[in-house]
Amino acid sequence: MSFLRRDILKAGAALSATAMLPSNLWGQSAFAPQPAGWRTFEIAVKIEIREASGRTQAWVPLPSVNEKDWFRTIGSEWNTNGDAERVREQKYGAEMLHVQWGDTERVPVLEVKSRISVRDRATDLSKPGPIPDLPAAEQGLYLEGTELVPVDGIVKETSDRIVASSRTDVEKAHAIYEWIVENTFRDGAARGCGTGNIASMLRSGYLGGKCADLNALFVGLARAAGIPARDIYGIRVAPSRFGYKSLGTGSETITKAQHCRAEVFLTGFGWVPADPADVRKVALEEPPTNLAMNDPKVDGARKALFGSWETNWLAYNFANDVTLPGSGGQRIGFLMYPQAETGGALLDALDADNFKYTILSKELTAA
Repeated sequence: MSFLRRDILKAGAALSATAMLPSNLWGQSAFAPQPAGWRTFEIAVKIEIREASGRTQAWVPLPSVNEKDWFRTIGSEWNTNGDAERVREQKYGAEMLHVQWGDTERVPVLEVKSRISVRDRATDLSKPGPIPDLPAAEQGLYLEGTELVPVDGIVKETSDRIVASSRTDVEKAHAIYEWIVENTFRDGAARGCGTGNIASMLRSGYLGGKCADLNALFVGLARAAGIPARDIYGIRVAPSRFGYKSLGTGSETITKAQHCRAEVFLTGFGWVPADPADVRKVALEEPPTNLAMNDPKVDGARKALFGSWETNWLAYNFANDVTLPGSGGQRIGFLMYPQAETGGALLDALDADNFKYTILSKELTAA
């Protein structure tokens, strides 16, 4: 734990020099997303269950986010040789397609096509406005702990130390963002997007992971500081238009391009985008790889990703602790991958080659 406390103090000292968030923090850089025209994409998911045995089911996340400034869900359609039902999870409003096949079906097949429209986001954090408060029900939802993201114990203790010298919720959220960028790292060996078990990360002092770990840590620390925050689970759908190889797709096949992001609700600004995990991804993966934190590419991402996003990305949902209907109570931490079970056994959603599923992205219009 001394390792963790030492890094908290280091981040706090670095933050104190810029505690008032000087305006040049939001200045132009090579990576500077701004709201402009809308782009429309079609995402196609195809599932073929190999070696089906007995009753077989699948659950496919459907885009179910509608945010007027940056994301529009247009609709989904599907074809299958099973019985399909669109299901809406009640707590967070996450939607999924639930498909069931009979015991005699040996080749279960499902194809889903979804269309979305997106545009980039940017918040000028030097100019608060008359933004309505978050409704009480939503505030409660996005302040409470979840199974993987508790807001008490070591999470609360860590958050309190990080924000001790901060006054406003903007300063607190930025302090947490900077602490994560300084003290965590992207662990390329982590499976998928990581597990998101933030209390375990803090207790062990091992602060490596991927987006579902590092952005969940941002969300948990923000909630513990009294700031509503949420993960948004999705998938990258296009290359970065700012030239970042690590922050976009390399082809139309996006089967393994899942990525979750985070938002915090800040007084005077509303929901503000953040993505400290992608800063660490740039540092590890952006060519020529293993970049120093003061490298211009890393610095550009660091400045941009508290307050803005390049939305070459699909947002599925905000849901945590998701129960898969019809699965006998099976619950997963988040719904970002296709899920399936056959013969009562849940298949490995991170093993797309053996599961077997593919996800393709096609841009239909571009601004």
